[in-house]
Amino acid sequence: MTLAQLEYFLAACEHGSFSAAAEELHMAQPSLSDQVRRLEAEFGVQLFRRVGRGLVVTEAGEALRSHAIAVLDAAEAARASVGAIRELKGGTAVFGTFGSARYFLGTDLAADFRRRYPDVRLRLIGQNSSETADAVRSGALEAGMVALPVDDRGMELRPITRDEIVYASIDPERLAHRATIQAVAAVPLILPDSTFGNEDPVRRQLAERAQAAGVRIEPVIDVEDPEAAVELAGRGYGDTITSRAWLAGMGDRIPPQLGWVPMSPPLYDNFAFIWRRGAQLSAATRALLRLAEDRMATRVKELDEVGVPRQRPAGGAPAPPDPT
Repeated sequence: MTLAQLEYFLAACEHGSFSAAAEELHMAQPSLSDQVRRLEAEFGVQLFRRVGRGLVVTEAGEALRSHAIAVLDAAEAARASVGAIRELKGGTAVFGTFGSARYFLGTDLAADFRRRYPDVRLRLIGQNSSETADAVRSGALEAGMVALPVDDRGMELRPITRDEIVYASIDPERLAHRATIQAVAAVPLILPDSTFGNEDPVRRQLAERAQAAGVRIEPVIDVEDPEAAVELAGRGYGDTITSRAWLAGMGDRIPPQLGWVPMSPPLYDNFAFIWRRGAQLSAATRALLRLAEDRMATRVKELDEVGVPRQRPAGGAPAPPDPT
């Protein structure tokens, strides 16, 4: 079975004769009818009944018709998408992210995309993961990158990588061991992403752990920006939960008196790409997804190689080694 045979079959269905179908397709009638006969031989059924000089579609032909249309439509969509990827001479790529995504994607993603596709506009919308997921679900965004967990109803989700979450404090005694959820619940806590509260993926994970342990996580300070949470923790207003990516991105702006240790058991931001289930992404968005995935892989490799080592507050004892 070939795409051409399906095209000839559908033309014959539409016109009710091989002659009219061949005329529309600008080909010889014997060639068209021969291909339809080959299709009938392959299926082992008669697709048309010959009535006088015309054709009547059989029950088997009717069963084939909808599938033939779907196959040809899918083939045309594939041709169009490949051609658009090759061309990419216009349009806009819109991609949703979350706050700390800039420490993974940075400006390199935009720079790479513009170098490759200078005629395509680019919009990177930084939001909380739950808001990005809602925007993708509603169709306001074609695709996005989120930290899990999120509500993934009606969406395709492709995991990409993860980043470790750590507990940060200026109190050396609180950093003598890995931080349990019970220890975190017992201290004054500063948490970012105040607008979204427990819809924020990290807060959701903390809340689930706390519930399982029979404790509650109730921050004394809520802020929007994770960097603000780190700064306030460094000034002694409470402890915070942050990530390797934030710490690596802050660099010299990390308060010297602040230290951190991993959680026990380890806690991670797990990242994934999302798009609406069944949606055909634009060529520009697919190209952007590929570049974003490459950039994420590069950044995680850098963090793994260079790392953001466990540290104690300035003047404190060295951090205990990780158990192996």
